[in-house]
Amino acid sequence: MLDCFTYETAHHFGDVLPSMFRLRQRVFNEQQSYGMPCWKGMEFDQYDTPAAHYAVWRDDRGTVRGVIRVTPTTLNYMLEDIWPDWVTAMPLPKSTTVWEATRCGVDPDLPREDRRRIMAELVLGYQEMGLMLGLDSFLGVSYPRLWQSCFEDLGWKLDVVGPTRQIEGKDVVPARMPVSPAILATIRKRTGVWRPVLRTADDLINQRVAAE
Repeated sequence: MLDCFTYETAHHFGDVLPSMFRLRQRVFNEQQSYGMPCWKGMEFDQYDTPAAHYAVWRDDRGTVRGVIRVTPTTLNYMLEDIWPDWVTAMPLPKSTTVWEATRCGVDPDLPREDRRRIMAELVLGYQEMGLMLGLDSFLGVSYPRLWQSCFEDLGWKLDVVGPTRQIEGKDVVPARMPVSPAILATIRKRTGVWRPVLRTADDLINQRVAAE
C-alpha cells in the first residue's frame, strides 16, 4: 500500500514528510551522489512545492522505504529548467495532462526481493496516480537499465524522447510514460497485484467516518 499525499494532506499520514525526505537523502545524495540540498538529514529541492504529489511505501513501523514524486508541467519543472535541450522528439510540455515524474527510489539497504516488490508497487502507483489526476502521460529521466527492468519488463512501454546523456557519469535517457487503464491492467497482470495500491487522505477520512 502506498500513501499518496501533498503538503496540504500530509498531516493525515503522521511524520511521512520527514521520513520521506530522510530516505531521499540516503538514496539520492548518499547512494547516487546527486549533491542536492540537505537539512538535518533530509534531501529536498526547488520542486518540492505545494503542487507536488507524492506516493510512498512504508513498513510496519511507518518508515518510508520507497518514494515517487510527480509535479505539473504547467509550473516550472526539472527537465524544462535544467535540461531543456534533452527532449528532442517532442516539444517540452506545458499541459495539465502531462506531469513530470521524479525522485523514484527504494531503500538500498533492503533485501533485493523486497526492493523489487516495493518498486513494482511504485510503478503501479504511478499509473493509479496518473489516472486519478486525469493525465495521459508523465515525462521523466532515468537510467536505461531502470527503464527496462522496472517499467518495460512489467509491461509499461515507454517512448524515448531524446538521446542518451549523462548525470554524474552515468547514462540516462528521457522518456514519455503513457498513462492508461490498459497499461495499468497489464502491469497488474505482470505483478499479480490486483488491488489498488494508493491510499489518499480522503480514503483515511472515509475509513474514520465509517468506523464511528
